[in-house]
Amino acid sequence: MPANHTIPNHTTNYNFPALIFGIVLIICIICGNVLVCLSVYKEKALKTTTNYFIVSLAVADLLLAVLVLPLFVYAEFQDGVWSLNMTICDGLMTMDVMLCTASIFNLCAISIDRFIAVSIPLNYNRKHVDHRQIVLLSATWILALAVASPVMFGINDVPNRDHSECKLEDNNYVVYSSVCSFFVPCPIMLLLYCGMFRGLRNWEEARKAKLMSSMQACRKLQEAESLQPLSGLPPPLPPIIDKDLADMSLDELDQDQYPDSDSPYQADCKDGVVSMLAYPGESYNEDQNRNRQKKRAKINGRERKAMRVLPVVVGAFLFCWTPFFVVHTMRALCEDCDIPSSVTSIVTWLGYVNSALNPIIYTVFNTEFRKFFRKFVPTLPSCC
Repeated sequence: MPANHTIPNHTTNYNFPALIFGIVLIICIICGNVLVCLSVYKEKALKTTTNYFIVSLAVADLLLAVLVLPLFVYAEFQDGVWSLNMTICDGLMTMDVMLCTASIFNLCAISIDRFIAVSIPLNYNRKHVDHRQIVLLSATWILALAVASPVMFGINDVPNRDHSECKLEDNNYVVYSSVCSFFVPCPIMLLLYCGMFRGLRNWEEARKAKLMSSMQACRKLQEAESLQPLSGLPPPLPPIIDKDLADMSLDELDQDQYPDSDSPYQADCKDGVVSMLAYPGESYNEDQNRNRQKKRAKINGRERKAMRVLPVVVGAFLFCWTPFFVVHTMRALCEDCDIPSSVTSIVTWLGYVNSALNPIIYTVFNTEFRKFFRKFVPTLPSCC
């Protein structure tokens, strides 16, 4: 491309704060997401299907930091002026659309995977990726590439194109890509999480109700036995019964609801009332049903704990990317609307910041990630 065709009659104002912030952001994204990938690769406790989806999300963020951000920061450093070849610009737009779409599709795939884990926990494989999860992982990247492919095939090559600016030129495509990448997946994702939280809440309420009835039954049994002139009195209530249920946290319930097999209550109260504590919702007289219900209770408790971090990841994603898609969709639908370039730049930066947030969120909310991160970052604050 001829040099005099690139930036005619334009004096470039260099934006050094954007350059410094961009370099720091790229370093943070690369370091944080490499640690996420390494932690899942190295730590056995982190080799779960959910974390494989998180690795896929981290790969999308890494590629964004390597393939998109350097060119974006370079353009921002030149005050938004594009001075490179337009073929490079089209490649940048293709990767930008594809990787941002892959990020949200990965989050959507995680929500589908979590919904399956909560809805049919006994048929869900946490340790090994099965065909369903392979399809989900593959679909996220194939669909993301499909959304970005029109740019690759020349939709950006319009007549009288301004070579001093790198952007998506076709407003119809801007709307189409925004709908496919954001406005359709996000409601689906939020509905799935609402369904998951409702299911887990119902499960916890049923467990608490069963605990309350079991407490009353065991206390009545103690009172009845204590009134009879027997040589031996029944053993004291187990810890889960002796505590006031209202004062117990969910973590305490998880710790206490599965008594050891050699517990003194194994042949006494466990086969009766305490069995109802561990396995709410099924008959405790049949060993097979009891074992299945014990497995379901353990899985549901584990999924509830795993769900703590994912809503934060989704919330951070929506906070960072919603302004971007709203602003760019408005620009495409309302060509006469005067949206300052500074607003467009800010919402774009905010979207890219999200790629650096996810590793921080994992460090704060996930114990196993936190342990692994501390091996590489010894100065990590104890609060994290």
